[in-house]
Amino acid sequence: MDNSKIKRYTVTAALPYTNGPVHIGHLAGVYLPADTYVRYLRSNKRDVKFICGSDENGVPITLKAKKEGVTPQVVVDKYHKIIGDSFKEFGVSFDIYHRTSSLTHHQTASDFFKTLYEKGVFTEEVTEQYYDETAQTFLADRYITGTCPKCGNENAYGDQCESCGSTLNATDLINPKSTLSGEPPVRKETKNWFLPLDQYEERLRTYIEEHKEWKPNVYGQCQSWLNAGLQPRAMTRDLDWGVKVPVKGADGKVLYVWFDAPIGYISATKELFEYARLDVWNPKAEEYYINQGEVEKGNWEEYWKDEATKLVHFIGKDNIVFHCIIFPAMLMAHGDYILADNVPANEFLNLEGQKISTSKNWAVWLNEYLVEFKDKQDVLRYVLTATAPETKDNDFTWKDFQARNNNELAAVLGNFINRVVVLTHKYFGGKVPMCMNLTAEDQQVIDDLAAFPAKVSASIENYRFREALAEVMNVARLGNKYLADTEPWKVIKTDEDRVRTILNISLQIAATIEILIEPFLPFTADKLMKMLNYGGYLWEDAGKMNLLHRGHQLNEPVLLFEKIEDEAVQAQIDKLNQSKADNISATAVAAPVKDNIQFEQFGAIDIRVATIVAAEKVEKTKKLLKLTLDTGIDQRTVVSGIAEYYKPEAIIGQQVSLIVNLAPREIKGILSQGMILMSEDADGKLAFVAPVQSHQNGSVIK
Repeated sequence: MDNSKIKRYTVTAALPYTNGPVHIGHLAGVYLPADTYVRYLRSNKRDVKFICGSDENGVPITLKAKKEGVTPQVVVDKYHKIIGDSFKEFGVSFDIYHRTSSLTHHQTASDFFKTLYEKGVFTEEVTEQYYDETAQTFLADRYITGTCPKCGNENAYGDQCESCGSTLNATDLINPKSTLSGEPPVRKETKNWFLPLDQYEERLRTYIEEHKEWKPNVYGQCQSWLNAGLQPRAMTRDLDWGVKVPVKGADGKVLYVWFDAPIGYISATKELFEYARLDVWNPKAEEYYINQGEVEKGNWEEYWKDEATKLVHFIGKDNIVFHCIIFPAMLMAHGDYILADNVPANEFLNLEGQKISTSKNWAVWLNEYLVEFKDKQDVLRYVLTATAPETKDNDFTWKDFQARNNNELAAVLGNFINRVVVLTHKYFGGKVPMCMNLTAEDQQVIDDLAAFPAKVSASIENYRFREALAEVMNVARLGNKYLADTEPWKVIKTDEDRVRTILNISLQIAATIEILIEPFLPFTADKLMKMLNYGGYLWEDAGKMNLLHRGHQLNEPVLLFEKIEDEAVQAQIDKLNQSKADNISATAVAAPVKDNIQFEQFGAIDIRVATIVAAEKVEKTKKLLKLTLDTGIDQRTVVSGIAEYYKPEAIIGQQVSLIVNLAPREIKGILSQGMILMSEDADGKLAFVAPVQSHQNGSVIK
């Protein structure tokens, strides 16, 4: 979108589920890049509204409620407050943090559905859906797990496989089971309303192809979906928690969570302006945590329906299809709304080499971090931005967290600011000295400084926040090098005027750092602003040499960052290890023996010793290997999900236990003729079940 035509920005951040607190994966994937972008826009005097809120209608909420023995409302009230308070303390500067249980949202989502219904967009279909006879209820997608038909992951959900990222229908799953009773569900007829995505395929293709500048992971996933052909998708569900379907004959049905959740962005914007029309501050607004106290000007519709508005969705990669295919199709069907100009989705952040798992408590929770590392919001903001999974999955470790704080924030940024302010107080009573005659060295530093704001801007405008933050840190490195090269602590003995110039230039560098660092580290920027005793400057002022005038009085220096000791980091590592131990213990207790089977059933399984004679990775998958096995009877192909634990070349010659009479099944276009037996520990690590001594291929395992 041509920047000259943009009058305003609407920036959304994915609505977090209120079935638990926010963890660092959420922050790195969505909320920090979004907040950085919005703070940058505000510093450039752009009209922007930053929208988010709690998604309180998803099936995970009802699952959590059942687990805790409370109502869904109790769950969402609890976690809405925890999440909202954590965001606020962490400095995520939403204009409004709304919630989808609000009356405004229910009405907005209901009206949106009715508009599409009255336009004849939906098709009514009676289909067979899964029903749990034990629990006496239809099963929403997330109540069903089974084997993914595309990658073989045995723990895929009814709406999505988190292993290969494929979006599914529950009826696609192999060997499905209900998460409520553990029993296989039955199919039962029910009526739902479908959005005919196939009818919007060409318009969506045109829309996506107009945005080839999108991140490769986003553009590529959209193209993959379109190339596979879009199918109608149900926009209603048989459930008693959520936004009621506002048409006759829809009793006991609610809107599909991925229909109503993105509408939450719209309802939150409406609510923001609704409160703004009040003459006095509404105490209820505190619940929604509106950061801006002033009255909002304008109309909410300008931020969603005006072509001069740039709409940007910040999401994680697991939400790409919903924001780039389903939501745009909904907006196209409605007809009144603009479409997103960009959807800069990040990849996933791992923790200490393992995938973050909320169920296993393998996570760093934001609300706990804020207590255990008090007043160190910016340390986490820095580390998560510096290691952000922008183009591929990345890893957070506590040792790296410590090293980046001590060796970068404290030793580079904090050290430069401290030296400049301390020297100014020591030699000139804390007053900004006059810049005297410039040397070629001085001019080079001034020129280098002037170039940085444009570099940082270009990176932020293109959603490369890691790169942008690195450039800001290079400004501090420029200042440190300048001080090291000029050595004012030595020159003061012979040439005081020269020191005046050195410190004046160094203080201008510090002032520019305050402007450039604010979108990334707002708490640090605030400390620095108070130390330099100035404020009110915007992005356009960065890089200039007159930000701090001669004679301007600085405040006393304070340390921006303190060293993080080994003990604090080890405590966090120990905490994670305890979670792992607790999970192993819980798994040992919670993994019951399966129901008894008859000997005849066991006897029907033919397990043989086989040897792997060839192995290769299956293209476009992370977990799958294509194996060729010598069974002593024949050579056959088996697709196995062991690529995360074994390299193909390392397992040639490995003997395995193979079920040879399992019905063949096609996986990723490969006919798999059998199944290798593996053991799996509590961490999900796999190991071959194999004979202790070498056996002839084809030997029967009894």
